[in-house]
Amino acid sequence: MSLHQPSPIKGQSWKNVRGKLASMAALDKLTWFGVGGPSEWLFEPADTQDLVFLLQNCPNEIPIHILGAGSNTLVRDGGINGVTIKLNGLFTQITFESPNKIIAGAGASDAEVARFAASKEIAGLEFLIGIPGTIGGGLRMNAGANGGEFKDVLERTFAIDRNGIQHVVSASDMGMDYRHTQTPEDWIFTHAEFIGRSADKQSIREKMKKNLAHRADAQPIGKRTGGSTFANPEGHKAWQLIEAAGCRGLRIGNAQVSDKHCNFLINNGQATASDIEALGLEVCERVRQNSGIELRWEIRRIGMNEDIQGGAG
Repeated sequence: MSLHQPSPIKGQSWKNVRGKLASMAALDKLTWFGVGGPSEWLFEPADTQDLVFLLQNCPNEIPIHILGAGSNTLVRDGGINGVTIKLNGLFTQITFESPNKIIAGAGASDAEVARFAASKEIAGLEFLIGIPGTIGGGLRMNAGANGGEFKDVLERTFAIDRNGIQHVVSASDMGMDYRHTQTPEDWIFTHAEFIGRSADKQSIREKMKKNLAHRADAQPIGKRTGGSTFANPEGHKAWQLIEAAGCRGLRIGNAQVSDKHCNFLINNGQATASDIEALGLEVCERVRQNSGIELRWEIRRIGMNEDIQGGAG
């Protein structure tokens, strides 16, 4: 099943927003995999109050989704029902507050926040340079890289729930652990405050440079991928389990398990979302059969699921 046109919905006042609202908007170019169907509606709010307005007026039967950098998201071929929200503009701003606080919008890229912190001689956020996503996505999953995680530097975050109610939550109340937080699924993060420590600019930039070099050496940079596909099970490395199950280089259609790092799935050019998801499911099954361990997806899969074909090669 695929979307063809926006469904008729009673109560249209939610459309009186000030931001950009487009129907049947293509999403494939907004994700790193470069695949997937359209969104019934794509909304880019002008500011926080514009977002609150939509949430307070949009009927509950209309699903709401959030799309960040699209680096860890697989949009299925059938497209997405309801409203997909992308935080641009004011939500990408990054500011500094003395002595060592960084305030970043949820739409800001992790790498830009790392660079901004370095420019203000604030250490502790260097690990963000190696995360290909946005602050909002990092808050949702307690993202991390190179030994650092969001929970290490987060002071508090600001969010809006499905009813348009705003929340301010301290890091200690978010229940953050490995690639997971206990915040409600319907919360949309708008911005967050991070606390670092003073350090000289050169040492910060040297650490960021090493982090980038490590990423380039270990990961398939420049490929259509979605970042790390599966979270590391406790006591194990996902890539080692995948390799032990014989999945390095495995293909379904034009989707492939990376030869360079087998916890990455790659679109070799003409893959569909179904190819990529089927490949991930095949990897999960082979790992389960080989080790008895169930892998947990780190990639977010959203939208309408068309038939997933089996048969790996």
